[in-house]
Amino acid sequence: MKILAKKVVKFLGMIFLMLIVIITISFINHRVKSAEESKLLSAEGVMVRISGRDIHVYCEGGGQDTLVFLSGGGTCSPMLDFKSLYSLLSGRYRIGLIEKAGYGFSEDATTSRDMETILEESRKALQGAGLKPPYILVPHSMSGIEALYWAQKHPGEVQGIIGLDMAVPSAYEDFQVDSFLIKASSFGARIGITRFFPGLASGSAAIKYGTLTESEKDIYRALFYRGTLTKAMQGEIKEIKTSAKVVDNIPIPDIPMLLFISSGEETGWDKDQWMDYQRAFIRRVKLGKSIELSASHYVHNIEPKIIADEIIIFIEDNINQ
Repeated sequence: MKILAKKVVKFLGMIFLMLIVIITISFINHRVKSAEESKLLSAEGVMVRISGRDIHVYCEGGGQDTLVFLSGGGTCSPMLDFKSLYSLLSGRYRIGLIEKAGYGFSEDATTSRDMETILEESRKALQGAGLKPPYILVPHSMSGIEALYWAQKHPGEVQGIIGLDMAVPSAYEDFQVDSFLIKASSFGARIGITRFFPGLASGSAAIKYGTLTESEKDIYRALFYRGTLTKAMQGEIKEIKTSAKVVDNIPIPDIPMLLFISSGEETGWDKDQWMDYQRAFIRRVKLGKSIELSASHYVHNIEPKIIADEIIIFIEDNINQ
């Protein structure tokens, strides 16, 4: 019996040692590659100092209307993720794109990521970059909750909302956070395990379907390896169910809304249920319209031309009439 116990302990010790070796090799490789990639990373927008950290705001184009793009949860490079779409609109409108704390070129944050905190940082970031309200908000996925709260809390600042397969409050009623999986994935990213699975970065919609140049794709990958499930992103996930409940308890904003609804694929929800959440929501909006697309969750990378054309029509018919 003692001999068997010793063999088990020895076996477990070998496995533990192998894990330490693998983690060490991965971490060293990650640090070396990150140092090389740092040469690619230079923010193109304005860095606004908020609460002791730099927040990146990218601006492009001009016009009487300002479209503010708000990224979905966990998007490593909002500036590049939205580029296929906003590049089709910047000839007509002023584009403002916020990379929240922990996203893209912005610094990470360990402070609360409740909706009020995120909203106030977004407002200060835009004004610090010289973009004054009112805005037409263009949220993707989880940031739909922020856009709705913005219009509820500061109605004079929001002319309309154009949702890119955006989440609505009902989607989070039964939402469960897998804390262990999130922490494990974050740890894996920090030690560079994600680099052994290049398909994770190259398979993103911005690279797979978008109109990014090869150099922009390299920057996107570098930001992916640097900013997967940051502390701020984890904080948002932790707070989103509460934030959605807050928004759901306030009347729907009485402003024009256009929702582009995906096929429900790659959302993490049941496909039909995801679509039904948005369909039911937009029916309650007095000045609401929806367009369903045969595309997965990152609709703005897959159908940017269709979406851009419909945005122009919607703004001219419903906001600038």
